[in-house]
Amino acid sequence: MDVTSEQPTRRRVLRTIGTAAAFGGFGIGSSAAVQDGQEDDDVDSRFTEVYRETIESVVLVTVSRPDVGGGGGGGLGSGFVIDDQHVVTNNHVVQNAPENGVELQFRNQEWRTASVVGTDVYSDLAVLRVENMPDVAALSFVESEPAIAQNVLVLGNPLGLDASISQGIVSGVDRVLPSPVGFAIPAAIQTDAAVNPGNSGGPLVDLDGDVLGIVFAGTNQTIGFAISARLANRVVPALIEDGEYEHSYMGVGVQPVGPEIADAVGLEDATGVLVTDVVSNAPADGVLEPATRSRPASGDVIVAVDGREIPNQAQLLSFLALETSPGDTIELRIVRDGELRTAELTLEPRPPVERPQPPVGGSPDLPPAIDP
Repeated sequence: MDVTSEQPTRRRVLRTIGTAAAFGGFGIGSSAAVQDGQEDDDVDSRFTEVYRETIESVVLVTVSRPDVGGGGGGGLGSGFVIDDQHVVTNNHVVQNAPENGVELQFRNQEWRTASVVGTDVYSDLAVLRVENMPDVAALSFVESEPAIAQNVLVLGNPLGLDASISQGIVSGVDRVLPSPVGFAIPAAIQTDAAVNPGNSGGPLVDLDGDVLGIVFAGTNQTIGFAISARLANRVVPALIEDGEYEHSYMGVGVQPVGPEIADAVGLEDATGVLVTDVVSNAPADGVLEPATRSRPASGDVIVAVDGREIPNQAQLLSFLALETSPGDTIELRIVRDGELRTAELTLEPRPPVERPQPPVGGSPDLPPAIDP
C-alpha cells in the first residue's frame, strides 16, 4: 500500500533530459548545497530540479529531553511530509519525547509543534501529526526495490545544517541492519551518498523525487543505510491508524549454510539457513529442530517458505517482513537428517522488548541483530 496514494503529491515537472548531461553535475558520493539565484545553466541539472521540488517537504526535527544529560539534552534529526497532517521520521529521533516536545522547522523557517501518533522500534519508524501544516507538497513512497547503481539523493539536516543534499548511488539492497532494540531490519538500502548524524529520518529519493527509503544511519565508512519504502509502506499506515505495527515472529536463530554444512546435511549446493536456536514457547518450538553444539550441522535447514526459495538469512527476513503478518500459517521446506520435508508454522507477533535510551544527535548505535 502506498501511504500517500490518496493524498496530493508534488507536481511532476522534471524535464526528460539526457542521462549524460543529468549525471554530469556532481561526482558520485559528493555533497552539494543548492542556493537560490543560480545561473540558468545550473537549473537544467536534474539534481537541482529534484532538490527544488522536494526540499520544502523536508523538516528539521528537534526533541527537548530535559531528562537527558542531567537536565539539558535532546534529539535532532530529519523528517518529511507524507500528507497534509503527517511527517515520517525515525523512532530513535523522537523516542521518549515528552508531550508537545517535538518541534519541526520547515524550509521557509516556519516552526510547528508535532505530536507522536505512532512508533515502531523494530523498523525504527515514527509518524508525527502536525496541526496547521504549512502549504507544502507530500512526498510519495515507491513500491518497488531500487536498482543497484541507481542515482539517489539524501535530503535532510546533517549535523543540524538545514536543507542539505548529498548525492550518490544505490550501492546495495536487501541489507540486514541491526535495529536499536536488536531485532534485524530487513530489506534495507545501502548508499554511498553522504549520511551524518542529523540525516536520520530524512528521505532517500530517486531522480523523480520519490522516496526510496528513510535514512537510518551512517557508518563513518563512506556508506549509509536507509529503511526501505517497501517496509515503510506496510508500517506507516498502521502507525497512523493504530499507533503501532505488529511484525511476524518465528522465534528462531539461524545462520547461513556454507559448503561444509551443506555437505553434512546432504545438500548439493550451499543454500538455505541452518536453524541454530529455537525460542521456548515461540511458534517454531516443537516444529523446527535446532543444531546442537556437539553436532553443528544436525539442525533443520530451511530452504524455502511458501514455495519461495530462501538462499540466505536476508531473504528469510525480507519474506517475513514484506509478505506475511502475525496469524499467517506458512509452509516451510526443510532438510532434516538428509531428507527433504515440509512443516507448517503459524506466525505470532514479536514479543515486547525493553526500549533503549535514545541516542543524542539522531544516529543510532548498531548492536548485533537478533534473528526473526
